[in-house]
Amino acid sequence: MNGCADTDAKQCHMSGKIPSRYCTHESDAIVYPDKESTCKWSVGKPLSESPHRHAQRKIKPKVYPDILYHVGDTPMVHINRIKAEYGLECNLLAKCEFFNPGGSVKDRIGLRMIEEAEKDGVLRQGSVIIEPTSGNTGIGLAMAAAIRGYRCIIVLPEKMSREKVDVLRALGAEIVRTPTSARYDSPESHISVAFKLCKEIPNAVILDQYRNPGNPLAHYDSTAEEILDQCDGKVDMVVMGAGTGGTISGIARKLKEKMPNCKIVGVDPHGSILASGEVNDPEVSFYEVEGIGYDFVPTVLNRELVDKWYKCDDKSSFIMSRKLIKEEGLLCGGSSGSAMAAAVLAAKSLKKGQTCVVILPDGVRNYMTKFLSDQWMVERGYLDTSAEMSSKHWWWNNAVRSLRLRRPMTILPTVTCQEAVELMGSENVDQLPVVEPSGTLMGMVTLQTLMSKLLEQAVDSSSPVSMGISEQFRKVTLDTTLGRLSSMLQQSSFAVVVAEQIQITGTASTTKEVVIGLVTSIDLLRYITRGSKTMYNSLKQNNH
Repeated sequence: MNGCADTDAKQCHMSGKIPSRYCTHESDAIVYPDKESTCKWSVGKPLSESPHRHAQRKIKPKVYPDILYHVGDTPMVHINRIKAEYGLECNLLAKCEFFNPGGSVKDRIGLRMIEEAEKDGVLRQGSVIIEPTSGNTGIGLAMAAAIRGYRCIIVLPEKMSREKVDVLRALGAEIVRTPTSARYDSPESHISVAFKLCKEIPNAVILDQYRNPGNPLAHYDSTAEEILDQCDGKVDMVVMGAGTGGTISGIARKLKEKMPNCKIVGVDPHGSILASGEVNDPEVSFYEVEGIGYDFVPTVLNRELVDKWYKCDDKSSFIMSRKLIKEEGLLCGGSSGSAMAAAVLAAKSLKKGQTCVVILPDGVRNYMTKFLSDQWMVERGYLDTSAEMSSKHWWWNNAVRSLRLRRPMTILPTVTCQEAVELMGSENVDQLPVVEPSGTLMGMVTLQTLMSKLLEQAVDSSSPVSMGISEQFRKVTLDTTLGRLSSMLQQSSFAVVVAEQIQITGTASTTKEVVIGLVTSIDLLRYITRGSKTMYNSLKQNNH
């Protein structure tokens, strides 16, 4: 399949050679997931010439031998109120992948990659599955590993939700977290850390969703066939987000073979580079939506199959997700909102009688403390409650600059964990900003983070504090309203006050983010109570 790592997996199996799609304990070097595909099987070539194994859809038994038999055959649902709201003439359908047993479309590839690895002789009794993932593939793999009896280690960036981590642990998986900001090819990235673990642990295997043809094949053989069956072979447009690219490549490949005129629409967040030919918002380098977008183009993604790309932003994605929940009763996740927000624009080109299918990849279970929370939405500026709240609270629209900010104490990344703990103890603080020698903010070190890292044996007392940095903290500017700050402080014990600083070197200039203060709940409470007391005394004097 165009988009895979192996030219002929069948030959590898017959010769006893381990296919290059896998990384094992014996692998000499890491293979990064942005390499060009070497597969020569393309649209138009008959199935008989495919170098891959292909699975046929099976009739499911009335009683399943285990829960893995429930993977696939997800429902297709009419979208009614949103279709009317946006004035669409076509049929708007949602493929609800959150009905898979693990809660996402990734259950399909987790099962498929494990089955292929077992057939290839790569997975056997005693094998250890390791996978770098944004969470959902990890859940799919962990669920299958639990049933098959494999040890499973999941490496995922810190930005991924707490709910995903809790589900993975409940399934018996071991969790390793990596910095969200780490480039895919840096030593700290989830991809590099997974390879390091693979080299350290005997019988370890990385199935590698970014290069494994089992990823797009799962959708070519099953998801796309289900869409054709559910729509009676009449599909004019399919809209879906792109992450690893397996879903969009597998579905697009099959639909282009069956219906060459079917339009494939890809959705990619601002800050990601997957959408070819589309311009990113230059001010966006981080996005909250999980499961779509990357800073590299995965091997399994075949962008030639995509007819049109739409860029999405966090605010419109989460608002649409909440609309899908509230108006259509579909308990879906944030990237489902991204796909639907693009679909209501793309589907305007379709006429009455035509059909647009939107893939909703996962459910809301993983995001209960995120976009489902009004407080979380307000904190990030996705939901505006200022008019209502400012009428109740005199301080709501005042700015952070109104507070008496303490001058921050910062530390360099070379300071040891023990020195950081002693400094926090002597200064009676729970957190310290970690900055580069230039003053640029790297992250925060907190007592809670250091405790977690020590328990995980990721650091010891002599480790540089850079190994214990957390990127999960709130940032505000002097112009941030106290209302928004109060929402942040209900979720976190502190916020970092930052400002942009322009540094001139000769004729060149660079902009960096520097720390100018730390603000905690006590700072805000003091301001509110003292201000309230002043207002009360003033009102009392006026009455006399």
